[in-house]
Amino acid sequence: QVHLEESGGGLVQPGGSLRVSCAASGSFVSIGSMGWYRRASEKVSELVASITIDGTTNYAEAVKGRFTISRDNAKNTVTLQMNSLKPEDTAVYYCTAETNLLYGKKYTGWGPGTQVTVSS
Repeated sequence: QVHLEESGGGLVQPGGSLRVSCAASGSFVSIGSMGWYRRASEKVSELVASITIDGTTNYAEAVKGRFTISRDNAKNTVTLQMNSLKPEDTAVYYCTAETNLLYGKKYTGWGPGTQVTVSS
């Protein structure tokens, strides 16, 4: 099973930048895709960005050109650099990791979430 620990987040003014990071640990053979979801108050969760093991990225339209996802496969970490932040980016951000286990099994883990608030 995978344990995900997020760091970063916080309060930033509109137009500012923040970085959230996530480290994966636990018992797994390897990690496939990693990503970030977010859930704003009274809204459903949405995929923000994802990255495959070979570095292929995918972004939500709302964050394209402003957010950058990256990963370090050696350290099992994923980072989301968020620039030009807007109030509508305010949400709890969750890290996810799809892990490959023994016998061909897979397990997708979720972090506890970190709050990002964009406000003046």
